[in-house]
Amino acid sequence: MSATPRIGRCCRLAPILRLLLPPPTSAMAHPLESDKTSPGETARTQPNRGDTNLGAVLWYPHSPETSRTVRFLGKIRDKYSLTISSYHDLHKWSTDHIDDFWSEVWDETNVCGHKGSHVVDTSLPPPANPPWFTEAKINFAENMLRCRSTSKAALIEILEPEQDKPTPPPRIVTYAELYQLVADVVSALLSYGLKAGDRVASYSSNCIENVAACLASSAIGCIWVSAAADFGAEGVFERFEQVQPSLIFSVGSVVYNGKTHPHIPKLKALLSGLSERASLQPKVVIFGNASSLRTAGDWQSGWVDWNEFIAEGNEKKLGRRLNGEIDWRRLDFNWPIWILFSSGTTGRPKPIVHRAGGMLLQSKKEFVICADLQPEDVFFYYTTTGWMMWNFLVSALSVGCTLVLYDGSPLRDPAFLWRLVDELGITIFGTSAKYIDQLSKVYKPAEHHSLSTLRHIYSTGSPLSPPLFDFVYENIRSDVLLGSITGGTDICSLFAGMCTALPVFRGEIQCRLLGMAVEAFTPTGVSAGPDEAGELVCLKPFPCMPAGFWPLPGYGSEDAVKAAQARYQQAYFSEFQNVWFHGDHVMITRSRAGNGGGLIMLGRSDGVLNPGGVRFGSAEIYDVLELCFSPAASHASHAIVDCLAVGQSIAKGTDERVILFVKLLEGQTLGADLETRIKAEIRTRRSARHVPAEVIQVRDIPYTVNMKRVEVPVKKIINGAPISSVNPATLRNPECLVEYEALGKILREKVRG
Repeated sequence: MSATPRIGRCCRLAPILRLLLPPPTSAMAHPLESDKTSPGETARTQPNRGDTNLGAVLWYPHSPETSRTVRFLGKIRDKYSLTISSYHDLHKWSTDHIDDFWSEVWDETNVCGHKGSHVVDTSLPPPANPPWFTEAKINFAENMLRCRSTSKAALIEILEPEQDKPTPPPRIVTYAELYQLVADVVSALLSYGLKAGDRVASYSSNCIENVAACLASSAIGCIWVSAAADFGAEGVFERFEQVQPSLIFSVGSVVYNGKTHPHIPKLKALLSGLSERASLQPKVVIFGNASSLRTAGDWQSGWVDWNEFIAEGNEKKLGRRLNGEIDWRRLDFNWPIWILFSSGTTGRPKPIVHRAGGMLLQSKKEFVICADLQPEDVFFYYTTTGWMMWNFLVSALSVGCTLVLYDGSPLRDPAFLWRLVDELGITIFGTSAKYIDQLSKVYKPAEHHSLSTLRHIYSTGSPLSPPLFDFVYENIRSDVLLGSITGGTDICSLFAGMCTALPVFRGEIQCRLLGMAVEAFTPTGVSAGPDEAGELVCLKPFPCMPAGFWPLPGYGSEDAVKAAQARYQQAYFSEFQNVWFHGDHVMITRSRAGNGGGLIMLGRSDGVLNPGGVRFGSAEIYDVLELCFSPAASHASHAIVDCLAVGQSIAKGTDERVILFVKLLEGQTLGADLETRIKAEIRTRRSARHVPAEVIQVRDIPYTVNMKRVEVPVKKIINGAPISSVNPATLRNPECLVEYEALGKILREKVRG
């Protein structure tokens, strides 16, 4: 791909744009290529990461002066008599004055509820987990359902085609219909005795009913807990057993890879486990065709059909005011709204409790101020209900846009999702980096689809390599904001991501998001310089910090609450003093175009490689293999389909060497020439320290159910840990670990010799 930036999309730069973009250093220089720095920025050049095109400008906004971010900047500048003029300036103000900033976000995004005068005690550090907006009263669902249009679609549910149903029609509900559905679910939940603080769980697919159940639960102050239908029953048991739900919503069956898969056997296994091992017998409501389940003998006594559940709620009309409006339970800003779980690959999944106000205010900031989402947008995110991106997607209802729900296979027909873009007019397309990587090997959407409505593509879940940035702009759409975003289950939102006022630089996340005091720390606990790798930390509290781990005070025994609090402190505050430690190995680049520095994700901190005392992230190796050995860029005999890099302990634990596992195309074998070339490319494009000591072909690469590489468990296995130390319920393909166990024995024998 040419290093020349795309510069033909903004012919007249308004005065505010000149403030946002540093002036050119010569008459011939384009503003986005200027290396002139704003006050506080460093003119240090990017390190050579083996890719001469890294950091090239791929996109910049048509008219940044009209973006919500720039308008917000102007408002803050005028109100507080400041001299700020760039995103960097605004970000610094937002993290220096977190109380003023988050109060302004509330007003700017028109949060529905009572705010009060208190915001946060700015003297407290992140480990104190200070309460926010202690006088506020809000309800998350009320803010999601402010639009009541009878004609505008709120949700469009798309079903994957099957052999006997090649063109299943979409299911559509308007905002008015969604409100009525939620009102009926609220009434039904109340009739079943549910009250604020009770846990309501879902073991379901990404469907309309699931969204309605989630909103209804939060409308009355219940705490939502969700597991994807593709999770195994044992993995769901490990989650639900900890939080003890009073009611479980479940789907009867799911469609994946063009086939219907019964879900009831997994549900029965879960319920059996909860009953026998945890003495729990939650109420059960089933989405889907109850009559066919009854006919097949799959129905159990006491279960409730969704349609009957809704009919009962509609008849009783509980939880409504005299005017018929839902009696929204406005609770404290810090009230728990949902519990998400860590992957739990090597231990019990951590039950992370998120506060309602934090989820609302953070999503408002991300969607309204940073992403400029509009009511006219059609927003799709490929996600299951067990990934935080489902919660992220649902939160966009507060904007009044249309959400597209899909739960089937993304690549059985690689054209399917891209046909949806054209058919539904999708403007925001969200997915995982893994999906983009797999798509790049089999399909070029731009050759087959118009995609004219697309304006944003979001990617997360793992680092998006620079070659995949190229793929998006060359083979999906050249004029699109590619928002590589990062945050995670721990905060159910973003630390860094998209901004419509800033350019996209190849291989970089656009910026640290407003209000998030993100830095990269060296191992000694000081801020790394621009373009220097470090650990992602947050120096100031933020409202989407979890309320804690379950059980919170008042929901468990004193010992259980203390244990949860200790586990919470250990998870985020034990690495460095008085800052949030997130566990990502990152690089914050030098500031360009006033962005305050973009982010490059280098891998998980616990997967950082450290041969000879030189620390680097596994993504630095993966990027080279993606660039040089992807099936699209290499001959079949040298094509690498997937890979995994881990550290093997040597010298009695005082050092380690890098082991690189590679998966090749079917029928291909790793030969000496390919191994030599792999090592040479890594040495040339990185350093001698990055070169793996061993390159080993494997049949498969292990992934979690949310499609994240399983680095740390594999590292433990090759260093002698038994397979039993890994929780198979958290993995998509646990059977492949047997091969790594055998390879580990061989590798350990080699270093002993």
